[in-house]
Amino acid sequence: MQFKLIVAFVDDSVTDDVMKGARMAGATGATIINHARGEGLKRQRTFFGMQLETQRDVLLFVVEEHLSRKILERISKIAGFDQDPGKGIAIQLNVEDAVGVAHQVERLKGKVEEEL
Repeated sequence: MQFKLIVAFVDDSVTDDVMKGARMAGATGATIINHARGEGLKRQRTFFGMQLETQRDVLLFVVEEHLSRKILERISKIAGFDQDPGKGIAIQLNVEDAVGVAHQVERLKGKVEEEL
């Protein structure tokens, strides 16, 4: 079984909804890093030296490769990445090798067979 790593940077206000949607699309869990900061094409305005940008969370998903696109699209839709600039971004990368996922492999076998 091959895996992909999905890395999503989302507003902290949508993290719970993104997690629920990703699980519905086949993700078995994620690592969440709170309070990340990003910077886009235009630097955010400040007010008396304080940043006005929202807090971001970084979500790291190790997912089965056949489910990865569906999960990525679900994350994008829920987070509204294509609706407004600065909503966030998600990428997927190939995972060459992974340990600690044996429990997920057993759970995913049936799900992947259904999808194919």
